[in-house]
Amino acid sequence: MINGSKVIVCHKSLADTLDDYTWQTDPELAYLTATRTLTTGFIKYLLSYTNQLRHRRPIKYQFAIKTHNGKHIGNCAYYGINKTKGEAEIGIIIGDRHYWDRGYGTDAVSSLVDYIFSQLNLNRIHLKTLYSNKRAQRCFDKCGFSVYGNKISGGHSFIFMELHRSQWQQSRNKNR
Repeated sequence: MINGSKVIVCHKSLADTLDDYTWQTDPELAYLTATRTLTTGFIKYLLSYTNQLRHRRPIKYQFAIKTHNGKHIGNCAYYGINKTKGEAEIGIIIGDRHYWDRGYGTDAVSSLVDYIFSQLNLNRIHLKTLYSNKRAQRCFDKCGFSVYGNKISGGHSFIFMELHRSQWQQSRNKNR
């Protein structure tokens, strides 16, 4: 469990299934994450979800984002771990719109970044986000990420952002 000032980042559980299904079947959220809207029925989704929880793979570490009172508001993950290069990619979604633009995403990203840099031997975290997703870009910017490139892929325009361990350490030292 990772404790932030507004959120707790913790392992996913079966209790998160309905929220995740609701968010993945939401066309606006699918657009913001550059994915397709899920069309699978809930029972089939539940079976797949249960299987994923039972057989967690060490290539993608997925977490639920919860408020301090336990409300599941989103998800985050790190994946694409390259130990040779010392880097990984992260992703986040705040699925519950009541928590948008209130600092919960920033706290979740900051908490996940702190965990990755303090617990794993990595030197760089990177991500991609839609060029049009200014809310996500502001969040990542507040967490210290900077733009390093862009690409059009699958009909979507993405920007790439990164944060290096040295930048993270400098920021932590300033805030002490």
